[in-house]
Amino acid sequence: MTGSQEYDVVVIGAGAVGENTADRVVQAGLSAALVESDLIGGECSYWACMPSKALLRGSEILSEAQAVPGAAEAITGTQDVAKTLERRDGFTSNWSDEGQAKWVAGAGIELFRGTGRLAGSKRVEVQGMGGETTTLTARQAVVVATGSQAMLPPIDGLAQARPWTSREATSAQAAPKRLVVIGGGVVGVEMATAWRALGSEVTLLVRGPQLLSSMEPFAGELVAAGLGEMGVDIRTEVEVDEVTRDGAVVTVRFADESIDADEVLVATGRTPRTSDLGLDTIGLEPGDSLEIDDTCRVTSVDGGWLYATGDVNGRRLLTHMGKYQARACGSAIAARARGEQVDGAAWEPTSATADHGATPSVIFSSPTVAWVGRTEEEARKDGMKVRAVSYDIGNVAGGSLYADGYTGTAKIVVDEERRILVGATFVGPGVQELLHSATVAIVGEVTIDRLWHAVPSYPTISEVWLRLLETYGL
Repeated sequence: MTGSQEYDVVVIGAGAVGENTADRVVQAGLSAALVESDLIGGECSYWACMPSKALLRGSEILSEAQAVPGAAEAITGTQDVAKTLERRDGFTSNWSDEGQAKWVAGAGIELFRGTGRLAGSKRVEVQGMGGETTTLTARQAVVVATGSQAMLPPIDGLAQARPWTSREATSAQAAPKRLVVIGGGVVGVEMATAWRALGSEVTLLVRGPQLLSSMEPFAGELVAAGLGEMGVDIRTEVEVDEVTRDGAVVTVRFADESIDADEVLVATGRTPRTSDLGLDTIGLEPGDSLEIDDTCRVTSVDGGWLYATGDVNGRRLLTHMGKYQARACGSAIAARARGEQVDGAAWEPTSATADHGATPSVIFSSPTVAWVGRTEEEARKDGMKVRAVSYDIGNVAGGSLYADGYTGTAKIVVDEERRILVGATFVGPGVQELLHSATVAIVGEVTIDRLWHAVPSYPTISEVWLRLLETYGL
């Protein structure tokens, strides 16, 4: 069975990013079709942001309570693993997308369940679940929002050993007795934190000299110390040679050592989902990221009809940044459909310029890491004349009240020529709630002289802003 239909915009991929893109253009008065071969809502809803944070939240609360005398004495038991997993399952709707499908219909978006592939200019062929083929033609634009998937490094035997990726790590129905994690980035650190707190013996293998190598060095150091206190065995500068599985036992070999475990989690990066997208029909290379301009329009396709939002463009692999791109993309498509000139100017709603220097991120590890903008090293590489100052959050009244023995550090990076913040990093319990103030300061290009008059409340952790500015010399 075949058929064809026409819409203003066709979006391939109904994750959070694709949903937001389609919703934006519909709100602007255009028609939109949304194509999805998996669960509507995508990675974030079922295998990433939501389930991972649900896994981590209970241990975070326990850790905070145990750091406050009086509350600590009230804790007489251990975390209930079954209840934690049950709560996690609730946040994924038990991996049912019925609610998401109702939202799509209510938003006035046409949903096509099946595999969507490009088939030439402004054309998408959808192979339906029942084998039927439908050709969708876009009057204005096609948007690729297919996201990314876990990348398996070329380690002997790894693929055959049935490793966990982030999907299995966030959806497992029991805590493995022994877990080996390969990779010291965000996913590796968060899942090592989660499963160690739920009772697994965790070994974390890191290829480089420290955890979280793309961030300020003190972030990786403090997280390594926190994981060590939890009982995670961290091995740095490890090159895994081979992974094998014999029944229920998986063996990881490196140098002259081997470790036996029940599961091995591979957390070594992600790759765009473009290998089976039909890119070759429009002259692009399957498997590559799609390079875009700040309106999310793919730069290498004639006619300006193809857009890419979210992980698939390789810019910022974060749900909130993908949704931000989706809003900018939808606004740009609608503006162009109305015949308006769109140039992607800074801070216009049709441009995703925050990707370049104002991206906020949080790692829900123990302790928490929150940062936005550039690290000191990145700012210097970008040619900025910068000065960086740090302050021990435990020396702030709010920090010492938050937890006995509070351990954490805050750092800001200041562009000396413009006297504005270009980066901020906070590490410690509860610091994620400091992040948006730093994001606003960077996006708004608030001078530090003006920031001095943003008085933080006492006694809160936010008082660290005052101490940072005083350390700077104000």
